[in-house]
This record gives sequence, C-alpha cells and structure tokens, in this order.
Amino acid sequence: MDLPLANRVKEHRARLGINQQELGQRIGASRQTVSLIERGDYNPSITLALRMAREFGVPVEEIFALEGEDTHE
Repeated sequence: MDLPLANRVKEHRARLGINQQELGQRIGASRQTVSLIERGDYNPSITLALRMAREFGVPVEEIFALEGEDTHE
C-alpha cells in the first residue's frame, strides 16, 4: 500500500528566503522538480531528500512524512 508523501519543503524554503530555482540549484535539481515535490506530485529520490535535509539543516523526517501514518510510535 503506497501512502501519499506529505512534505514541508515550501515552509523550509521560505524560512531560508529562497525561491524554487535557487533551492534546485543548491540540491542539483530543476525548479520544475522542486515545484512538483512541493505540490506532492513527485516523490524525491532518497538522495534528493537527503540533500534537501542537509540544505535546510534538519532531519529528513522534518521535511517528509507518510500521510496517514502515526509518526510518534
């Protein structure tokens, strides 16, 4: 069963004060890819998710979570 992947990319990007293009350049992705991830239309690779986490300075779990899954086990 595939659960949708919720994300807080837009929030973290806004906190840094950067646009989608700049985030994409920093993590090695296109602006379009960043946009698709933010909208929930594309799930990033593990590598890309880890690059985002490093760029934002937070654990990957603070950016991405499975919707409908209790994350406080």
